[in-house]
Amino acid sequence: MSNPQFSFDHIHITSKDPKAAALWYQEMFGADITKEYELRGAPQIHVELGAATLIIRGKRPGEEPAPARGIQHFENFSSHNTWGTDHFGFAYEGDLGAFCDEIRNKGVKFAIEPWEFSPGTLLCYVAGPDGVSIELIQRKI
Repeated sequence: MSNPQFSFDHIHITSKDPKAAALWYQEMFGADITKEYELRGAPQIHVELGAATLIIRGKRPGEEPAPARGIQHFENFSSHNTWGTDHFGFAYEGDLGAFCDEIRNKGVKFAIEPWEFSPGTLLCYVAGPDGVSIELIQRKI
């Protein structure tokens, strides 16, 4: 059994424009912006999506973050080999294909279009703000 003293707490994202990023998650995924404050000279915004918390923070004084490299399109998928966090994923309960059509119509770009990853499992990769790659997965079985 895994260590029960641990539970998931949050994903921390740095953003050039944290307010715009938070609004993107709200508009595209139906997330809730629950808290906004400043910490160490940078804006911090908490976004709740399902059971997950995203903390989106802006640039701190004197900080010069390098741009993120989002996930590559499917034809380049095997060449996406950088160290560190590759993406984060959300399980989607419902018709993922229909949801993807809905967010595509809102302007969301897909790094990898929805496809059947394995029998009964549909997934895709969405290009989020600031080069963040987001996997959406629907397990039908």
